Amino acid sequence: MITTHKPADVAIIGGGLAGTEAALQLADRGYQVRLYDLKPEKRSPAHHSTDLAEIVCSNSFGSMGEAASGLLKREMALLGCQLLGIATDCAVPAGQALAVDRDKFSALVTHRIQNHPNIEFIGSEITELPTDARFTLLASGPMTTEPLVKAMGQLLNRGNLYFFDAAAPIVMKDSVNFEVAFFQDRYNKTLSEGDEASYINCPMNQAEYEAFYTFLTHAEKIPLKSFEEAEKASFFESCMPVEVIASRGVDTLRYGPMKPVGLENPHKPDEKPYAVVQLRQDNAEGTLYNLVGFQTNLKWGEQKELLKLIPGLEAAEVVRYGVMHRNTYFHSPEVLLPTLQFKVMPNLMLAGQLTGTEGYTESIATGLVAALNIARQLEGKAPIALPRETMLGSLLHYITREEAVGKNFQPINSNWGILPELGFRVKIKKDRAGHHKARALTAMKAFLPEFTLPFAHKTALLPTTAFKVFDELDQ
Repeated sequence: MITTHKPADVAIIGGGLAGTEAALQLADRGYQVRLYDLKPEKRSPAHHSTDLAEIVCSNSFGSMGEAASGLLKREMALLGCQLLGIATDCAVPAGQALAVDRDKFSALVTHRIQNHPNIEFIGSEITELPTDARFTLLASGPMTTEPLVKAMGQLLNRGNLYFFDAAAPIVMKDSVNFEVAFFQDRYNKTLSEGDEASYINCPMNQAEYEAFYTFLTHAEKIPLKSFEEAEKASFFESCMPVEVIASRGVDTLRYGPMKPVGLENPHKPDEKPYAVVQLRQDNAEGTLYNLVGFQTNLKWGEQKELLKLIPGLEAAEVVRYGVMHRNTYFHSPEVLLPTLQFKVMPNLMLAGQLTGTEGYTESIATGLVAALNIARQLEGKAPIALPRETMLGSLLHYITREEAVGKNFQPINSNWGILPELGFRVKIKKDRAGHHKARALTAMKAFLPEFTLPFAHKTALLPTTAFKVFDELDQ
């Protein structure tokens, strides 16, 4: 039996992106929330800070433009997403992507959580589900501790699945050799007209690439722990370690994270790069940059030698080497409803990467939907699923679809392929996104009065900065 200091309407397990979004949504509507997290008592192997909502794999929340992730953010802004507003206030240059100063972002989210009068924060490990709240939201993330995973497995009468993901190295900008490297966005695209380029590019010729590839494919990796070796490791495609990508073929990297398309080397304008390593800004000051797509499980000494083979990074100062860790998620088609309620216990809900969604934006979005459905139930209303025409509605439908019950289930990001067919032919492929976007936003706007409930607390923060960015992109 878990003892607490004061009664709560909702208990939330996990202070990551999904859990903090849900906590703010419910607390700002006047409900009493109790938020549990390991921090500051403990930290998972992937975390470095004692702040909540820590970002570990990359500092980018993905596109704000015409990509599927951009549509998802627009829908979240319409639903009043709190963390999206904070993220846009902490943004650093990243072309059309929403990248943030990760330390500032986490600090601001932590401050709002710990200073909210309707949130009681308990910073210690929890090994079983609370029994003294009207609703419980499990949002403990991909590094959920073994005791809690075991408790959930017993409740659901099903073992959990897991996969592996990794983080990329971060280097000091002033250690990059700009006589070789150069600033440029692909096809010179930036978030707003007049912005400076966001990415540092390190070009390679064929001989340099082949030397790099040979070293990478023979470099020594960090051994997996015994409990990880006992299972077949599977990697989520969008967070694939660079050495795993390379193992699929000599040109795989050149068609993936090291593709040279849309870039021209100003140092050698007559020579087309054979491959390019890109670096993206990692903090507001612009002093730190992470290697895009370079998540890795190589030993640190091997990483150091590998970076020396990248033109422009021969003397790079590394502030954090890449790491790999295990992630946990549930087989959502079998245990979850599109409303994010567990089938066996409707008062218990799930959010974040445990649902089988992958990506920062997707994690926040599931926390947002779970909170809104809990708020509806606290108001005596039934929880409801979002329209299939929306990106978020289709994402939740996809991870809970009945046709996947009993079959292999892998995590997924937002993407155009999960949306229903338009119902009419679009001759030009690139125009389909525009039609999907228009249909989705129309459906979401029509749905809002039925789904959302008004904020009741003065600390509510509407994502006005995000709306401003979207308006600029639409002009």
